[in-house]
Amino acid sequence: MKKLSLRARVLTGVAAAVVAGTFGAASASASAPAAAPAATVKTDTKNRNLQQSTHLTLEAATRAAQATLDAAKKENQRVSVAVVDRNGNTILTLRGDGAGPQAYESAVKKAYTAVSWNAPTSELAKRLANAPTLKDIPGTLFLAGGAPVTAKSAPIAAIGVAGAPSGDLDEKFAQAGVATLTR
Repeated sequence: MKKLSLRARVLTGVAAAVVAGTFGAASASASAPAAAPAATVKTDTKNRNLQQSTHLTLEAATRAAQATLDAAKKENQRVSVAVVDRNGNTILTLRGDGAGPQAYESAVKKAYTAVSWNAPTSELAKRLANAPTLKDIPGTLFLAGGAPVTAKSAPIAAIGVAGAPSGDLDEKFAQAGVATLTR
């Protein structure tokens, strides 16, 4: 038998220890399961890599959308309502009885536009005079009828309304929905 070098003997010993340790750990865990460590969650407010955000719940979005439809119904208007989250994702849409087929998509786009710029879409429509290419951004609609929902001066959602004979009415109804969230 050939004599192994010191280096070969050390590597062989390490490999054997790893293999034995692996089998030993496997058999130990198979015979007596160890107690799982208790999970603890700590909030590190000093960690600048984390950010807390506020989101609108589905329940709140539903209340706001229904209040919007109720405000439109009081004035005999048939509209669709969309509520989007802070990222412009649709939380819910409601199509009022008799609302036109174009109202659904327009409401979503108005809400998306309002949350994207944290401003009512009637104000944003006025900005087109100075920046006409804004209207070319996909998914946006610069017509009155979108209203942002804010918390601590930051947008957390938006409500878009479409279907009334004027954008001013659409926006009035959207503001009624926003108002239910601030009570």
